[in-house]
Amino acid sequence: MIFVTGGTGFLGRNLVPYLLAQGHTLRVLTRQPEHHPWLRQAGIEVVAGDLQDRDRLARHLEGCEAVIHAGGLFRMWGDAESFDRVNVIGTGNVAAAALAVGVTRFVHISTIAVIGHPTPGRIIDETHPPRPADPYQRSKLAGEAVILNEVAQHSLPALILRPGAFYGPYGHYAFNRLFFEDPLKGLLIKVSGGKHVIFPVYIGDVAAAIALALRYGSPGEIYNICGDSISHNEANAIVSEEARLTRLRINAPEWAMIALAQVWTWLSRFTQAEPYYPINLRSYVFNDWQVSIAKARDELHFRPISFREGARRTLDWYRANPPR
Repeated sequence: MIFVTGGTGFLGRNLVPYLLAQGHTLRVLTRQPEHHPWLRQAGIEVVAGDLQDRDRLARHLEGCEAVIHAGGLFRMWGDAESFDRVNVIGTGNVAAAALAVGVTRFVHISTIAVIGHPTPGRIIDETHPPRPADPYQRSKLAGEAVILNEVAQHSLPALILRPGAFYGPYGHYAFNRLFFEDPLKGLLIKVSGGKHVIFPVYIGDVAAAIALALRYGSPGEIYNICGDSISHNEANAIVSEEARLTRLRINAPEWAMIALAQVWTWLSRFTQAEPYYPINLRSYVFNDWQVSIAKARDELHFRPISFREGARRTLDWYRANPPR
């Protein structure tokens, strides 16, 4: 039995069916089971709760051999306290509960984004020093520290996966929005001439990497999980070709986009609504994310699909589920 947090999010909607197809039995934590009837239809054990209740987590974990901690708060906008409550304290609660019941495997989902500001010209492998640039990134790095401390101090059998920028079915945010939904809606722009390099990973590949980590991963290790790092121009061209859109994009210079994001983010203090272009997009969009997955290839036998194939699958899903 595998205990899964985050089973109803973007990753979870892809991960849960994948694990079922692999023959695993699952117990999925969700705050509101009634909002996710698809889980019960799939024959999964569903338990109600959240990451803040350590005692209930321990009860829910009884009888489970493994944990996949994919639950977390990801936004490009928000306050540090909210991120820390979920991504740091919540992670500590899951780790403590896992130790209490003696699980034999623990996979923690972090993000390559903890690097924050990649060193120009340096490949981002697992030894690259993190320099988180916003509250979300800082909370995810602190969550990693919680896990690594439990490994060192209490022999928690945990490893960390750092996926790249998710894209694929069931996504409506971040990479999906910028590179798929916006163009499909006719918002055809590129930033800084499309020269910067992004780090996408197809969501199905993340699910596959998690299953591989359960089998092959080593406790205390960190693994980058990513597809090919490609320029914005390359990503835009592939999406345009596969969606039969024009390849033309209106160029938005970096200074203009940052100014717009700063104003929009300032206004959000009064509207209490997330800006369409928040300033925290800056580290993702205006850096070059050249990521190495050599360690995951060698130790986990991870093999991602091409961005073109991932884009085809994503667009197939959008054809059945047009963006609003």
